Amino acid sequence: MPDRRCVDDLTIEELEQVLLIKRRQARQRRLRRYAALGWLSEEAPIFSEESERQEAREDLAHSRSSSPVQRPSRAESEAARFRSIEMEPLSDQPGKSGRAGPPEQKQRRWSLARLRDSALLILEGAALIGLVVVLVGSLANLRFLNEEVAQAREGDPSPTPTSLIQLTVLPGSSSPPSQVSNIPAPYRDLVQPLAPVPIPTPGPQAATRIVIPIIDVDAPVVEGDDWEQLKKGVGHHVNSANPGERGNCVLSGHNDVFGEVFRRLEDLELDDEVIVYTGVQPYRYVVKAKRIVEPTGVSVMYPTTKPVLTLITCHPYMVDTQRLVVVAELIE
Repeated sequence: MPDRRCVDDLTIEELEQVLLIKRRQARQRRLRRYAALGWLSEEAPIFSEESERQEAREDLAHSRSSSPVQRPSRAESEAARFRSIEMEPLSDQPGKSGRAGPPEQKQRRWSLARLRDSALLILEGAALIGLVVVLVGSLANLRFLNEEVAQAREGDPSPTPTSLIQLTVLPGSSSPPSQVSNIPAPYRDLVQPLAPVPIPTPGPQAATRIVIPIIDVDAPVVEGDDWEQLKKGVGHHVNSANPGERGNCVLSGHNDVFGEVFRRLEDLELDDEVIVYTGVQPYRYVVKAKRIVEPTGVSVMYPTTKPVLTLITCHPYMVDTQRLVVVAELIE
């Protein structure tokens, strides 16, 4: 229970103990504050309990003495205790604070700004030079192209275009030649007067058989793709590339008449395999594209620079108003 006696009732030892506790608490608070501010060094003086008791006795004697005694004040006493601690301004301690003084910091900022401006100037100069090079190259290419056009006109003043494909309608129709109702009206006059294309004798490199394992196709290939030839199987378009050759090898077949050889052609997917034989020599192709075109889209039969296989049939099934075209590329 707390002691509630008056100060005059306490003995000398008890007063010394009270002063000792008060001084110790005050000193601990000051030391914690100095340590937090970084003002307390490792060589700070250590005060013993005996010295504290002696100081408490002197203060007590001074307070009870009637004659004034010249004693140092509390501030002077504290200053004397910490006389061995030398303080330095933070601005003078760049190593401890991690910050440079104002002049040095300003100099560093100025150097960084100058370096950045130099880099930007170099980039702008490089961009300007690149733009000039591009403009000069473009002008040179334009002049070169103009010279080529002039030379071409001088060498052949009256060029005559030649048609790559003589047909106006894709082969593979399920309607006989007399029935042209599925051909658009603007093209009927062009189709009717056409004479039958002469069928050449198949050569040793001509296609003889087509196999598509994924849709169970194994059919003979004949030369020509007119109405009579497609009755016998898959027709190879006359003058198109042979299997394995560079160019466009065009094969056509029916999907709803004469055995429906290409009935499931629409089920082919990308990377499916198609094998075309010339005698016993197989040529393997993989599907790369599949699309629906109009019967007049003869551009799918144009020659190509790579060995390509083009398969054509009618679409949709039993309607036959369009054409299904599957394009495959030769596997080297």
